[in-house]
Amino acid sequence: MIRIVYMGTPDIAAVILKRLIREPYKVVLAVTQPDRPKGRGKELAKSPVKLVAEEAGIPVFQPLKLRDPEAVRTVAKAKPDMIVVAAFGQILPKEVLDLPKYGCINVHASLLPAYRGAAPIQWAIIDGQRETGITIMKMDEGLDTGDILLQKSIEIASDETGGTLHDRLADLGAEALCEAIPGVLDGTLKPVAQGEMTTPYAKQLTKEMGRLDFTKPAEVLARMIRGFDPWPGTFTDLDGKLLKIQKAEPVILKDSGLKPGAITDITKKSFTYVTAVGGLRVLELQPEGKRRMTTEEFLRGYRFTDRSGE
Repeated sequence: MIRIVYMGTPDIAAVILKRLIREPYKVVLAVTQPDRPKGRGKELAKSPVKLVAEEAGIPVFQPLKLRDPEAVRTVAKAKPDMIVVAAFGQILPKEVLDLPKYGCINVHASLLPAYRGAAPIQWAIIDGQRETGITIMKMDEGLDTGDILLQKSIEIASDETGGTLHDRLADLGAEALCEAIPGVLDGTLKPVAQGEMTTPYAKQLTKEMGRLDFTKPAEVLARMIRGFDPWPGTFTDLDGKLLKIQKAEPVILKDSGLKPGAITDITKKSFTYVTAVGGLRVLELQPEGKRRMTTEEFLRGYRFTDRSGE
């Protein structure tokens, strides 16, 4: 039976691991990031992959740095015929890449060479792409630069969020991986070189990226709100307090002379921010220290005093 070492960390990798476990291969080791502090209590939390592996009785290895010689030796002791990687969070050194007979294959959530990097799901939405997908790639020493083995594509819905697209791509990634492995094993799946990257690099997300800049067009901001949902989320300030914007839509505005960031068109159900091009009508939000709510609920107990955006 083929021995597989699986490397991954977040939810998308956990979904793929669950599917892989059901296949006729033996997952002999799960390699994932160390437990991290989480929540207000900052208690150590296990990664989603670790939780799945423990439930399945798969040994777990959590190296701080996979490049360390001792970490390489630990992976080698598992005697992998193949290493499967999905959103692991560390670059594999050559010593690990050279270990398995059938090589290291990666499940990447974009249609490479588009969106190499850490956050391809979110940036595809933010950039207004109409299509994305999964690439099964034969790994090399570069960052998402290896030869393509298999790709599957899906359309990005007009109301797609980072969360909904993540879930769809997780399922597609599991399907693509299980389709690709037999072809890798029998040599019928031939690697194809990627070529040059066709989009900006999909850089890692940070919380500060979610701050809305109203000097950008409303259409761009609306895509940001969807792409950064559920994390890191998007926000602005209102009366000196944080206001998370959960759902909004771009609208056409008459030229009122108001500056970007000003608030206009206040109704019982919504209000609109002036942007560089058009307006951003807010439909759902979360005031600081309160729950998520519709804008209609919010406006029942709030009256705007300063709408200028200054």
